[in-house]
Amino acid sequence: MNEPYDVIVVGARCAGSPVAMLLARRGYRVLVVDRTALPADTVSTHYLQQYGLARLQSWGLLDEVLATGVTPITRMTISYDNAVISGFADPIGGITATLAPRRTALDPVLLRAASEAGAEVRLGVTLRDLIVEDGVVRGVRLQTADGELLEERARVVVGADGARSRVAEVVGAGTYDVVEPACFIYYSYWDGIPDTGFHSRIGLGRQQVGLWPTNDGRTLVAVMRTRDRYADFRRDVETNFHEVCEQVVPDLAEQVRAGVQAERFTGIRYPDNFYRVSAGPGWALVGDAGYHKDPFTGKGISDAFTHAELLAGKLAEGLDGRPMGDVLAEYTTQRDAGTKGAYAFTTMISDLDLSPELQGLFRAVSGNERATRQFLSMVGGGISGEEFFAPANVGQIMAAV
Repeated sequence: MNEPYDVIVVGARCAGSPVAMLLARRGYRVLVVDRTALPADTVSTHYLQQYGLARLQSWGLLDEVLATGVTPITRMTISYDNAVISGFADPIGGITATLAPRRTALDPVLLRAASEAGAEVRLGVTLRDLIVEDGVVRGVRLQTADGELLEERARVVVGADGARSRVAEVVGAGTYDVVEPACFIYYSYWDGIPDTGFHSRIGLGRQQVGLWPTNDGRTLVAVMRTRDRYADFRRDVETNFHEVCEQVVPDLAEQVRAGVQAERFTGIRYPDNFYRVSAGPGWALVGDAGYHKDPFTGKGISDAFTHAELLAGKLAEGLDGRPMGDVLAEYTTQRDAGTKGAYAFTTMISDLDLSPELQGLFRAVSGNERATRQFLSMVGGGISGEEFFAPANVGQIMAAV
């Protein structure tokens, strides 16, 4: 029988690879597996706020990501109807720009870092089941691309395998604070669009346009509409896509029309927003497997980095002698406490139907340079939603109108 690993990580993308890397750098024996033969693209808005980039910088990987040819973003425009918030956040952790690297550029950097740290990597390997003994997860049953069945054991198995996590399914991890998604999204990539920074623009009729630069001069353009309009939208995606752009942001729509669409449209109806019970005897969940929310605020990858670092630190404490149940409980408690405000803001704003109070706050922020920087710092992860929406702070912004 093979010697057990300290940790087996299922999923080698933006949550799994950092967990594997950080544990391997501490000297633990780690195996990371993924059913996909990476690098490969995946559905993603692939946006990284400053707090996510600060994690890459601390891990020594930011320069490598920049070297992929991704365009730095130094101006953000967020709007609701005629209330436009435009500017940029103050530096957060020394980071003065944001990035939206393609996943074919970002994921290989993360996986290579895990491998170079000493983690064993196996790609094209599918999780078939978990090994459970006396109620404790003790390892995994895997199937290789050529059909070979393998068993590997570990002290802890980490599910970093996305919102439809197989690890979560096998252990029966329940969900809580569930919020149904309100919208669907379609996106593609264009060549020839001038770099105007990051745009997230909500128009009347509950529809949104997002636009931001990615790698090699290419621009992602995305549109959102409410889910009740999904079937109609699908009947003529191209016409409906451009219609949303023209209705919400006519000036940007002209640039999109003048550009060259470089890839096919990708459409997504996301699963629910949710938290999952993310730890139990011998197992833990990280990334979208344990905490999933609407892509509207673009926090998925940055949160995956943050929670990967949190989980790796807690696992190290457990592997070094603290009761593993205690450290994993701390992981979920700290993750939930640190995301509560952002989760509430995401689910509130992602239905594209702002309350009159929030509309008024948007208008007040749009005409206030200090409040604009503060709002964009919240978006970038420099301050929490609780801080920004504190009654005293909101009162101060409204009083300045």
